[in-house]
Amino acid sequence: MSEDSMNRAPLFLLYLNVLIIASCGLVYELLAGTLASYLLGDSVTQFSLVIGIYLSALGAGAWISRFVDERLARCFIEVELAVALIGGASAPVLFLAFSSVGAFRVVLYGIVFAIGTLVGLELPLLMRLLKEHLDFEDLVSRVLAFDYLGALFASLLFPMFCVPRLGLVRTSLLCGLLNAAVGLWGTYLLRPLLSSRGLSGLRGRACLVIGLLIVGIIKADSLTTLAEEHVLGEPIVHAETTPYQRIVLTQNAKGFQLHLNGHLQFNSVDEHRYHEALVHPALSSVKSPRRVLVLGGGDGLAVREILRYPSVESITLVDLDPGMTSLADRFPPLAELSRSSLKDRRVTIINEDAFLWVGRVARSESSKGVAEPHALREGSGRATQNSDESLFDTVIIDFPDPGTFSVGKLYSTRFYRMLHERLTGNAVISVQCTSPLVAPQSYWCIVKTLEASGFHVRPYHAAVPTFGEWGFVLASSAPLPETLSLSSELSGTSRFLTDKILNSLFDLPPDLARVEAEVNQLNNQVLVHYYDQEWGAMK
Repeated sequence: MSEDSMNRAPLFLLYLNVLIIASCGLVYELLAGTLASYLLGDSVTQFSLVIGIYLSALGAGAWISRFVDERLARCFIEVELAVALIGGASAPVLFLAFSSVGAFRVVLYGIVFAIGTLVGLELPLLMRLLKEHLDFEDLVSRVLAFDYLGALFASLLFPMFCVPRLGLVRTSLLCGLLNAAVGLWGTYLLRPLLSSRGLSGLRGRACLVIGLLIVGIIKADSLTTLAEEHVLGEPIVHAETTPYQRIVLTQNAKGFQLHLNGHLQFNSVDEHRYHEALVHPALSSVKSPRRVLVLGGGDGLAVREILRYPSVESITLVDLDPGMTSLADRFPPLAELSRSSLKDRRVTIINEDAFLWVGRVARSESSKGVAEPHALREGSGRATQNSDESLFDTVIIDFPDPGTFSVGKLYSTRFYRMLHERLTGNAVISVQCTSPLVAPQSYWCIVKTLEASGFHVRPYHAAVPTFGEWGFVLASSAPLPETLSLSSELSGTSRFLTDKILNSLFDLPPDLARVEAEVNQLNNQVLVHYYDQEWGAMK
């Protein structure tokens, strides 16, 4: 390459190519890891596998590049178009493969390896195109600098803009479009190095790939809906992507269903069984509950049940995602089902990670001289409330199942001990704990973790047709009552519970008997491994 054929301006443009290549390559990797986490759970394992396969594929691509001796510029452009097509189509294809876990794994790792190999081939080819124009030291330092800068750019852009604003499908298609644009651009930027023969065909293929990806971007919502309906099995009536999760609502002749990241959260037909079982045993254990804390439960259905108690003066709901706590504003059937509970004047909504919020509030109150947990256990609930109105006498924990480490920390001894500092002496906690029939070690791990955190516990279960046998736990610093009665306000008005049924929930049949499990600590997150192993066997 001569000085006449490439001046400083095109050199800078080639560095910009490196930036785009690195950014798009990392985005494809993040997309694959995210989609794998949605379907397969255990985000640490999925991201570890995706990253490992991608990096090894980069090495394979770099090794293959040594066999390319001629027509480097044309090869670089052809590879760029291949990355555009495979990477751009990766998210739609993976969504469509969701219905079969076995097929999904093959497609996922195949796509990751193919993209990694092509990206690994690109940079060596580009460096060889530049080597006659730069000293080796400058060549390596500049190319790697732009490569790493592109990775940083993508790592910031993906969670802050791409996922919440574009969605996963449109993000992959847009990155593919950028790769295709680099390929087309390269036919002009590297024109002195390209033979006239076949140049029009090369540009035509680039334009075809760009056209296909533009159509894909325009039809992205339809592609996503088609893929999700194929997986979920019901027509989608509302869908949105927040910075934290994918929210999808489906509907059939009987009712509607909420799915978060592809996982069913409730069915409007029988959610009353789940939420009555979650809320009423705890509130029936507290005399005149006044201050209630709800962790999770951004759909407002647990709050709906709590508001049936006239003694309740305030409800604090802590849910990470404002998109979830405001969903009823955009989906009227949910507002009707929840009776617009989150609009009640007694409800305060805090959109924050519950682990950070509980820890921060606990530390803040401790610094003001709030009694230590052992002192709380000695006093009565009412006396403690009078000494500090910031404590809660009932806590309803409605977190998602512990399928990831970010959720698993909310079931750890560290979290429960921090929560302990926010409770009155006789406060009662209710925790949803996944299925004790399908995932017995997961269930009893949560029970044992609560016990290790200093709580008295009473395990119980309820039959929810959509989910089957579902598990819960009551926990308190003080011994829990053996017999419970529904509040007079609820008597005869509950759709599921009566006094007799309420007490029968605590009778565990032999197939739900206790099994050995370790305590879930923040530094080992054994619960996530139990959950992934037990529920993974059902897929």
